[in-house]
Amino acid sequence: MPESALKPAAGRAEFESIVRLENVQKYFGAVQALRDVNLRIGRNEIVGLIGDNGAGKSTLIKVMTGVMPPSSGRIFVRDREIDLSDYSVRMAHDLSIETVYQDRSLADKQPLWRNFFVGRQITNRFGFINIKEEKRIADQILKGAIGFRSSGITVDSTVANLSGGERQGIAIGRAMHYDADLIILDEPTVALAVAEVRKVLDFVRRIKESGRACIYIEHNLAHVHEVADRLVILDRGHVVSEIKPKDMSVIELTEYLISIQHKT
Repeated sequence: MPESALKPAAGRAEFESIVRLENVQKYFGAVQALRDVNLRIGRNEIVGLIGDNGAGKSTLIKVMTGVMPPSSGRIFVRDREIDLSDYSVRMAHDLSIETVYQDRSLADKQPLWRNFFVGRQITNRFGFINIKEEKRIADQILKGAIGFRSSGITVDSTVANLSGGERQGIAIGRAMHYDADLIILDEPTVALAVAEVRKVLDFVRRIKESGRACIYIEHNLAHVHEVADRLVILDRGHVVSEIKPKDMSVIELTEYLISIQHKT
């Protein structure tokens, strides 16, 4: 099935779920990493994906984004089933699914404008990179999508000079620029100071405000509880609960996760 066939003609407005997994399983030899996972990511929502180490979060995201195929099950993008034999990271990008990995998304020594267009350069009719156009668009992303108004950060700033929270903002802004319907954030607040965490959580809110959906993978329950519309809890490769933050406090959520881990 060609990638373009998965995108409805009328501005992608005809689907209910951006991604839907049905009875997805993943084996690594005799080890079952995912067990009958059923998961739906709707439009314009932030879904927190939580669970202990080894719960299957990373494997689930890799299957969802084409890094690895499931052993069995079905995957739908915008309510249309995809051919798993053809699914890949490139196809996920073409289907407007972007993943932002902690500390692996940006080139430290490169200016911001180059980071925005890595692998997706804008070229002129002679095949040369159109630096002027890339800088113009990068400036729009900085000021519009992620709200960097400070004169201290420009398109020519290098990534190495940014704080951790600012780096995450750049990576999120890049994903938003490429018109991602779904942005997956993998532990975006790890090792960040309190003020930097606040910046990242504000960037996460901007994803939803822009009409997109987000899967937010996080160990810090307070962070994900603050911004998520829905919490999906994984345990030993299986979705055990879906909870709305308003129905369970951070303390109650913590106790619940501890009780799950002690079940045999």
